[in-house]
Formats: sequence, structure tokens, C-alpha cells
Amino acid sequence: MRQNPYSLLFGKEPKQIISRLPDLMSVVESFAIDEPSQQIYMITGVRGCGKTVFMSEIAKELRMRNDWIVVELNSERNLLVDLAEKLNSDSVLAQIFRQAKINLSFLGIGVEINGVEPITNIEVALEKMFQNLKKRNKRVLITIDEVVSNSFVREFAHSFQMFVRNDLPVFLLMTGLYDNINVIQNEKSLTFLYRAPKIELKPLSVRSIADNYRSNFNLDKDSSRLMAEMTGGYSFAFQVLGYFTWEKNGDFKAAEDEYRNYLTDYSYDKIWAELSPTDQKVAYGVALSSTGKISEIRTTLELDTNHFNPYRKRLIKKGILNGEQYGYVKFVLPFFKEFVLENYN
Repeated sequence: MRQNPYSLLFGKEPKQIISRLPDLMSVVESFAIDEPSQQIYMITGVRGCGKTVFMSEIAKELRMRNDWIVVELNSERNLLVDLAEKLNSDSVLAQIFRQAKINLSFLGIGVEINGVEPITNIEVALEKMFQNLKKRNKRVLITIDEVVSNSFVREFAHSFQMFVRNDLPVFLLMTGLYDNINVIQNEKSLTFLYRAPKIELKPLSVRSIADNYRSNFNLDKDSSRLMAEMTGGYSFAFQVLGYFTWEKNGDFKAAEDEYRNYLTDYSYDKIWAELSPTDQKVAYGVALSSTGKISEIRTTLELDTNHFNPYRKRLIKKGILNGEQYGYVKFVLPFFKEFVLENYN
């Protein structure tokens, strides 16, 4: 029996993916041109929308090019030290740094170089490393997944800004939930991050999901479309429904209960817990509405426009609501309306 090609794990790149090729190539090409206008992108969206997979695809594309070096960092660790250590852990790069007389021994990185004063400042060390990589026409992509606002990130952001200002070949991709990205961008001392372009991941193409399901489960066109619509284009739902349908030998209707329960336990409970009480109240008002008309929802909740709109916008930014139709909102996530009605207290 063939192994289940769908995955229930967050963050790990599954075997079955729906590529966001236009967005992916837009980032790759903007980084790869001779004189890039952007050296940073921030990728955000609701939990489970595919941020990590999207960033990994970009990193994989650039890693295949000889002039690119890709370094993955963890925002809970000292980012500057980790970056220097990972660059120097590559034997080819370590040789370049030794030939350039960059003595990193004081920082606990690399070996002593006789007759060369050791560098005592990590920022100075990285600047010299990047300068030498630039001479060899190398570029460095740094990726940070699920970034949070802490002292390591703030220190790294200040240094990264200096590297960019000094025309060094460094590029940055960060993924994060809306609230975490928003906190970082609104740091008074990090105004350059406020101007950094954000990629807000939208739902996947239902048509592409239907094509995937049809090829893997030998479904007819109408059935595959119906199955795809059950996911609402939500990346995690695409994987979960595919996984349980595979376990049910292709019967997606028989998989529905397990699918919905898994979304609740491993995604929706967490998303719901991260909402403020007023966020939850507004979501409940949307769930009660049969039309999604904003004026009706405000009347139900007894909220005027000034009180309602900030929370509506927040829920849209978080990837929970869709507000593309003027005067209306609706839930993006599949079955989230039913979840809210069951869980609002």
C-alpha cells in the first residue's frame, strides 16, 4: 500500500503541495536582480496557511543557485552569533574567511589565526564576512520562521539595517502571525521594518486543490470540486482532509467528522485562544449573521462603526475574515462559523 502523501504536521513541507508560484517567483526575482530594490519580506497569515512551506520553497529555489547561501535562524536564540557560526560551519566559507584573515576565535567561532588580532565584536565580524562574500559575488538569504518580538530580534534587526545600508549582499525572509509581525514593525527604533513589504498569504486556489484531489483519489470533476470546497482553500485543511480521505480509501464524506475534529483540536482552538474577548465577540456576531452584512452585524452586537471597524480590520488582517465585498464580511476558514457558534461563551 502506498504511503499517505498528505501530512498532519505544521511547518514540515509535505509531499503534496499547492505551489504559490507567482508570489514565489516575485520574491525570488526581486532578490536576484543585479540591483535589488528589496532585501526583506515579511510573510504573514493565519496559523496553518502555509507560511513556513512558502518560505521554504523560496529558500529551496535560491539554494539551487550557485551564488546564494541560505541560513536558517531561530528567533529564540542569539541571531547574530548563530548567523556567524552557521556561515563559518560551511567548510568552503570557513576557508574564504581564513584567507581573508578574519579571526573569529575570540567569539568562540573558528580557529586562531596566527599574527591576526581577533575580532571582539560580532557585528564587525559579520560585516567583514559579508564584504568578502560580496567580493566573490555571493549573496546570503537569512530565514527566520515564526518570528517573535524579543531582544535577539531587535538587536538583529538593527544590525541587518546597517548591513543593508552598507550595501552588503544580505537578504531576509521572516514568517509570523499578524500580531507578532505587527509588534515588531511598530518598534519605534525599527522604522525600516515598518516599510518592509508584507506578503499576506491568501487561501489556495480551490481549482488547484480539486485537481490535486482528483489525481490522487480518482474522483470525477464534480466530486473533486466538492471535496476541495470543503477546505475553503485553507492550506492546513487541504492536508488534513487529504490525509483522512486517504485513510478512508478515497471516501471524503466518510472522512468529514475526523477532518473537522482535527481542525478544531490542532488549529481552531489555538486560533480562538489567541483572539481578544472583543475579537471573539465580533466573530460571534459574524457567525450569527446569515448574510454577512456589516450593518446587520453591528446592530446585533450593539456596536457603532468606530467600535466595530478596528476589530473587523484585525480579523481580516489575521486571515480569519474576508472583507473583499464592500459592506460584507465572511469567514475564510472552513467550518469556522460553526466552530464559533459552538465555542463562544
